[in-house]
Amino acid sequence: MLALIGTAALAASIVSGCATAAPPTASRISFNTDSCGTGWTHPAAGPQTLRLYNGATAGAEVDLIDPANGAIYAEADDIGPGTTAPMQVDLGSGRYAFRCLVEDNDAITGAVVTIAGHVRGDRAVQPVTNDDLIGPAQQYKVYVTAGLQTLVGQVKALDAAVRKGDLAAARRAWLPAHLTYERLGAAYGTFGDLDDAIDGRATGLVGGVASAQFTGFYRLEYGLWHGQRAKELTGPATALLRNVLALQRGWPTAEVSLLDVGLRTHEIMENALQFQLSGEDDYGSGTTLATVTANITGTEELLTVLHSLLTSRYPGLPQVYAGLATLERLLQAQHHTGGSWTPVGRLSTSAKEQIDAATGQLLQDLAPIAVITEPRRTS
Repeated sequence: MLALIGTAALAASIVSGCATAAPPTASRISFNTDSCGTGWTHPAAGPQTLRLYNGATAGAEVDLIDPANGAIYAEADDIGPGTTAPMQVDLGSGRYAFRCLVEDNDAITGAVVTIAGHVRGDRAVQPVTNDDLIGPAQQYKVYVTAGLQTLVGQVKALDAAVRKGDLAAARRAWLPAHLTYERLGAAYGTFGDLDDAIDGRATGLVGGVASAQFTGFYRLEYGLWHGQRAKELTGPATALLRNVLALQRGWPTAEVSLLDVGLRTHEIMENALQFQLSGEDDYGSGTTLATVTANITGTEELLTVLHSLLTSRYPGLPQVYAGLATLERLLQAQHHTGGSWTPVGRLSTSAKEQIDAATGQLLQDLAPIAVITEPRRTS
């Protein structure tokens, strides 16, 4: 089932509707492979739900656009043949048209409809295409390439310290290496199974932290902060280095998903709230707040590569930057002289509430970016 997507922070209301079987009626707006927008004969301003009937024999998506420039006011995706889907939109005064994209057919733009007066409604957003995202994806790949180079050197130092039996040095080496990995948030989907091997949790494994399948950074964290001896950690440390080197070797031929470039701006911080700010991913070092700062850096890099696309499309972008700065400041207040961090479980009630509130607001402000930057077909 498709989710309805909308937010007050987003000037445009781009909506996905869930299609349900229904027969066509005179009050519905119909389309097929020959026509688009039939039946929209009495347009009116204000918040409303338009009913779109797919009279074609294939699935389709429909955009409500500004006919002058193709900017989108609202959309309904995955409308099955013979079904009706809702499109929610707040219409103001202006000129509108439907653009219908039936599978395996060229786009059809329907007749222009005018709503008179001076009523303000949703603003339209220029669609982002696959071509628009190729540059940002390439920029992000360069960023990850540099990050992996740094990571390899840090993990080599971590592995060497464990093999020498210098566990104090290993503990000092663990956090910088883990934070470097956590800054590469948008690439996790591209990393495939190596991500689980490098940064997998014990949750769900038979035996938990004692499972042989528990590997990577968290496995070493658990051992280093729970009194395990060097000979117990040599294998996990060597395996971590082996997997990081494999990741670096395979990265040049990997392809960053164009969809993920925008989607991860929200998902990185959503995961930070779920796993880091809850303390779930603390396996002994008490540094999950540091991990959140690394997640902020990863999010900021994505915003950097997407900046030119977002500045003209998302009026809430300044609030996003302000929110990231606020959260960073709250987190750094828990970073102490000597490098230690306050564990989440030891935060004062006031500090925890402020951090959670700042993260919640940031997630709300980030959410429209995934919608705006989803690559769309326009022809």
